[in-house]
Amino acid sequence: MKTDQQLQQGVRDELAWDSAVTVSDIGVEVKDRIVTLSGHCGSYAEKLAAEKAAQRVAGVRAVVVELDVRFPHDDVRTDEDVATTIRSILKWTVGLSEDAVQVQVEHGWITLRGEVDSAYQRYIAARTISHLRGVTGVSNLIEVRGEAAGEEIGNKIRGALMRHVEREANHIAVSVRDGTVTLTGKVGSYAERKIARGVAWSAPGVRAVDDDLTIG
Repeated sequence: MKTDQQLQQGVRDELAWDSAVTVSDIGVEVKDRIVTLSGHCGSYAEKLAAEKAAQRVAGVRAVVVELDVRFPHDDVRTDEDVATTIRSILKWTVGLSEDAVQVQVEHGWITLRGEVDSAYQRYIAARTISHLRGVTGVSNLIEVRGEAAGEEIGNKIRGALMRHVEREANHIAVSVRDGTVTLTGKVGSYAERKIARGVAWSAPGVRAVDDDLTIG
């Protein structure tokens, strides 16, 4: 097992390797294999990239992000400009009308509300706008319509897990209640955890996913 010092160096190396991250502005601390990222970055997209880079390092249990977003002067946008751009993107890229999703912008922080037909639409809406200039953060409060039997959802997720992470599937328990999927058990890496979470989100009828998986 890697020591905290080894993990710290590993995270620093991964941040430096990722071209989407300016490593000189980010501090890395590790305690009990939990990584804390501090400092600032030039965009919300960079903040997400730094978090994902830390998660990729083998042995990391969790990542705490304490990064501020500080825009370069020419990237500053008014909330009105950001809101107008987001509405266009949701309509033309994601295929969501203004009636389906309402957009609120406050100091660059985006809040999405409304209803969509699938959890994938909910996910892709937030992911798409996360890379816009002028965005400091995203709160995704979109709800998913539709009802599906918990047993049916669970069976579809278990089948998909066997196709994607067969080695770990037997160690993952899936429970469903009112459209909320809870994943418990142990996986071997952050990558496998991400795959399992993605599989759960992709199942028809899923409204939310509680990821209680551990890495070991």
